[in-house]
Order: sequence, then structure tokens, then C-alpha cells
Amino acid sequence: MFADVRGWTALSESMSPQDNFNFINGYLRRVSPMIKEHNGFIDQYYGDGVMALFPGVPDDAVMAAIAMHRVVDEYNKERETYGLLPMGIGVGLHLGDLMLGIIGSEDRMQGAVVADAVNLAARLEGLTRIYGSSVTLSELTFSHLRDPHKYMHRFVDKLRVKGKNQPVSVYEVYDGDPRPVAVLKEQTKADFEEGLRLYYDRKFSESSVKFNQVLQNNPKDKAARIYLERCAHYMVRGVPEDWTGVETLAKK
Repeated sequence: MFADVRGWTALSESMSPQDNFNFINGYLRRVSPMIKEHNGFIDQYYGDGVMALFPGVPDDAVMAAIAMHRVVDEYNKERETYGLLPMGIGVGLHLGDLMLGIIGSEDRMQGAVVADAVNLAARLEGLTRIYGSSVTLSELTFSHLRDPHKYMHRFVDKLRVKGKNQPVSVYEVYDGDPRPVAVLKEQTKADFEEGLRLYYDRKFSESSVKFNQVLQNNPKDKAARIYLERCAHYMVRGVPEDWTGVETLAKK
């Protein structure tokens, strides 16, 4: 798991160094217990971010991510009483083998986790900003959930993330979204999924109609807007013969 504060730069520039520390510690003091309660442990803090490991089942990580969003919502209510700006987080989850060990030299050593799976989890966290999702997870993680339909979810995209050659299918779980947002995503899920089916069938005109319907009901749906823009692009410029629907991201 990688979890990161959204809009950290904008938040921090209005605070003193002491306020920054108070903010980070206030946030970490709330989300860290959620990881422990769901059978995970924190490997490291990195500024406003958290990296955690879950040795058990993937459901532990998903439930922890949802719980983290809920305590952040409570934190925001507290911040509002002091006239402070709300904050948000994004969480990325990936399942894989890794090694936890010691790195460094004789002068300085520290524990670290090394694995390709770690890099992909970090990239998945970065995708939350692009798609406006609260929790993104790889298809491998999603397929190993005990009961995927227990969670409100949808397929989001097929991508080659920066630094990776193999594409990854990405899902989002939106149980941790603010309730009004989650309700809108659930209400528009059928149109969103039909839009995806038409998109991958190269029926971009029909697909754009479906994504427009999603946006009429949920104008802030970033994923639907991305697909609408892609449909327009391919309708104007045509589709390469070797097109498979996999997009390549040039940035993290």
C-alpha cells in the first residue's frame, strides 16, 4: 500500500514548518491505527506519505484503505471548525512478492522493501490523481479479493505506467469516497461500463454518448471525461491498426 496526501504542496505553502509537522502528525496519528487494525504494518513514512505491507489477504489492505478515508473525513470535519482547508488522500494497492531487508553501508543502514511490486503500487497511488479515485488497485489484487462484489468498484483502464513494459488493468474501489460521490458513481456505473465496452470495440461515437450520459449525472467524474476526450481524439485522428486500448503514461 502507498497512501499520499493530495494537494500537499498547496496545503503546506500556507503553513509554517511547525504547522506542517502538526498537520502531518495529526494525519498520521489517525490513519496509522487503521493499518494496524486491518492486519497491516507500516514499513516507512515518507513526508506526507505512508508505505504499508499486508502479509495476509488483499481484503485487509482494501478495508484499511476504506477506513483511512473515513478517518480523514472525520479529520476534515475537525479542521473545518478551525477554518482550515480540507485534505484528501489517494491509496494504491498491488499484490506481489517482495523482500524486506537491510540496505546501506557501514556508516548508515536502514530497513527497506525491494521488489517490482512495490514500484507498481506507488504508480497505482499516483493514478488516483488522474482518475479522481480514492483507492486504485491492480487487476491481480482485485482478482484475489474474497468477494470483489462486496465493494463498490469499477474497472478504470488498461495502462502501461511509467517505467513498466507490461500493461496493467486498473480498478477503483469507491467505498471510501465521500458518500454523495460514491452514490453517483454507483448510479452511473452501468453507463460507464457500457461506454467502456463500446470504447474497446472501437465504437467511439456510441461510446462518447454513454460517457456524456455519465457526465450529465456526475460532472466531476474524471475517468468518464478522460474517455470522452479519447473518443473525440480517435474519431478525429483515426485508430492505429495495432491499437489494443492500452494507454501509455509518460509521467508518474
